[in-house]
Amino acid sequence: MSERTGEGAMTHYAHSGSRADRADWQKLSDHLLCVERLAQERGAAFGLGAAAGLAGRLHDLGKYDPAFDRVLRGEPGPVVDHSTAGGRVLLDSASGCPKPLAEALAQAILGHHAGLPDTNGADGGSVVTRIARPGAALDAQWRAHVPDDFNAVAREVLHKLRREKAGFDFSVATRMVFSCLVDADFRDTEAFYDALEGRSRDRDWPDLQSLLPAFRARFDAHMAAFDPATDLNRLRAEILTQVRAKAALPPGLFTLSVPTGGGKTLASLGFALDHAARHGHRRILYAIPFTSIIDQTVQVFADLLGAENVLEHHSAIEIEKLRPGSREVADTKDRSRDKLRQAMEDWAAPVVVTTNVQLFESLFAARPSRCRKLHNIAGAVIVLDEAQCLPRKLLLPTLAMLDTLCAHYGCTVVLCTATQPAFDSGQLQPGGLALAGRELAPDPVALAGRLRRARIVQGGAMADASLVAALAATPQGFVIVNSRKHALSLYRAAEAAGLEGLIHLTTRQYPAHRRAIIADIRTRLDPKNPKPCRLIATSLIEAGVDLDFPCGWRAEAGLDSVIQAAGRVNREGKRPLEASVLTVFSAPDNAPPGDVAQLAQAMQSVARGGCDLLDPAAIRRWFEEVYWRAGPKRLDAEGLIDKFVFNGAATNFAFRTVAERYRMIDSPMVPVIVAREDVACDLVERLSNEWEKSGPLARALQPFTVQIPHAARETLRANGKGDFEAPNLRGDAFFVLGDGGLYHDDFGLWWEQADYLSADQEVV
Repeated sequence: MSERTGEGAMTHYAHSGSRADRADWQKLSDHLLCVERLAQERGAAFGLGAAAGLAGRLHDLGKYDPAFDRVLRGEPGPVVDHSTAGGRVLLDSASGCPKPLAEALAQAILGHHAGLPDTNGADGGSVVTRIARPGAALDAQWRAHVPDDFNAVAREVLHKLRREKAGFDFSVATRMVFSCLVDADFRDTEAFYDALEGRSRDRDWPDLQSLLPAFRARFDAHMAAFDPATDLNRLRAEILTQVRAKAALPPGLFTLSVPTGGGKTLASLGFALDHAARHGHRRILYAIPFTSIIDQTVQVFADLLGAENVLEHHSAIEIEKLRPGSREVADTKDRSRDKLRQAMEDWAAPVVVTTNVQLFESLFAARPSRCRKLHNIAGAVIVLDEAQCLPRKLLLPTLAMLDTLCAHYGCTVVLCTATQPAFDSGQLQPGGLALAGRELAPDPVALAGRLRRARIVQGGAMADASLVAALAATPQGFVIVNSRKHALSLYRAAEAAGLEGLIHLTTRQYPAHRRAIIADIRTRLDPKNPKPCRLIATSLIEAGVDLDFPCGWRAEAGLDSVIQAAGRVNREGKRPLEASVLTVFSAPDNAPPGDVAQLAQAMQSVARGGCDLLDPAAIRRWFEEVYWRAGPKRLDAEGLIDKFVFNGAATNFAFRTVAERYRMIDSPMVPVIVAREDVACDLVERLSNEWEKSGPLARALQPFTVQIPHAARETLRANGKGDFEAPNLRGDAFFVLGDGGLYHDDFGLWWEQADYLSADQEVV
């Protein structure tokens, strides 16, 4: 049993130490007090300090069960559920806590280890199911932690609810409280074991506000270095000046509509720095739709602001998938301590560059490890680069989340794109955003004319032979198609035709390899020393890859993609407009996927109306048609907004169900490390060193990974063409390609038919 104090009361503990007399064990009352304080500090930043603090105070009440002492001693016996008791106490009518508030806080408390549960459900993990189970007889000391009234907490939460959006708003408030709770719990547990084992950590990032004077000075110096003698640079400077002038506007939702070549990335960063300085934002968060271009943006920001101030976070390697039996888990007091080693979970850096998938799937997640960062998203300037790429099937819940972050959590969101989607409430009903009068760019319609560098023409049906002939007729040009399969077959046909300067760019190549290929392309396109350059690629070059070709061809797709492709023709404006042409074609033998086909149909509908496809009015009509045709049911295909119900008297929140269904990528891919370069080989060798931490190694290996289907990776493994490196230390976090013959310079990793074929054996 637990020890008794001199007055006869038992002493209960939250975490065990090493001494038999328990002098170095953490008392439960101390842990609850510390977690309450830390959670309250986090929640206070956005007006939920009392609610977060209360969740922290009650989260481990189940450890007042005397049976939990056996768990801490490492003795065998049944599992002790210590996460339900705090929620059960709140939901008891005798607690005096208003029912909706009790339900929300109970979900946060019940989920602080297993993840946010659904209110109802048949899987055994729902709130209703867990609360219905008999609770343990707790030591009466738990009563000292329950407040006499809940008025302060209720006022906080009610202040976050809008009548017409109460259910969704309430669910986000619950998520934020949950985030504060799990981060505080992790931090206090980590601090306890660090002190016990004599460790020290440099967990603290510098505060954004303290860095902003230096950031802005460096930004100004960088912009002043551009040559003011060119028309394009003068226009970019004009855009930047007007965008920065609007940084004084109140925080909230903004659009930044600048055509390709107008300097959107730097303009949005300049705005973010000035806006944060003016309004006290806590961090700058830059979200990008594709992992294929994130490293370019990270490099720009690191050069400008200092690499030590910029956190890159995306899902190339998920460290949290360590096997329970691995050394990295087994050598800790309990599995929760392994999670504490994941430094990227809390997004406390002053500048974060991430992907849409990482950002939005975290905002709709249920797992503690993914939700831990949410409280640090509050108070951020969030720039959504290429905002038109937000998936249609999840559009309404995604926009609802952005609206709530701006309305209640001190965020500013900038929808940054060359093709501004119809997200305005005047165009998108229901669910649109209040964007009227919030455009940052000076006169987007006039800008579109001034920055026009190319023409779009219709090429009709073009088989691969016609495309090869078109490429052969120009020393420099590109073809963008809708699938990796088509790109590879077209590349093979062009290769067979003997085209000089032929280059294939695909996501089958690992990022560091793609960077080298893009550098070679830029060298070939240098007007001072031009060389043959005929590029065949998928859409990965349409966003964030600054290339300047004299002409190009684009397979039919959505108008947003076509315009992005046109931005790679005469990008710098040094060629005549009439000669700078993007030809849109249909591929008779390679029909576009279903969703792309619908978007292409809408594009052709706009084109048949006689519109210039580069005109902002055409873009607006295209987006309106796309969303109008989709309708609300297809813009929230899973019905996620309706999963958060609050009728004034009770809540029904399906957090776990929503987390499972909110998936920006339908077929999740898994990473394969391609260790061809010396630096990658060295990193792979270091995986066998038990003193090396997984986090830094994972980030360093990201440029050498290729994402492939899970089943394909299993085939590679089953046939001896790759395996997990150092599984005793790293579990299944690091899969390394073993058969180098499956990776080819021209087309990257060829995983199909990996049971018997290597790339150097392939016959097409």
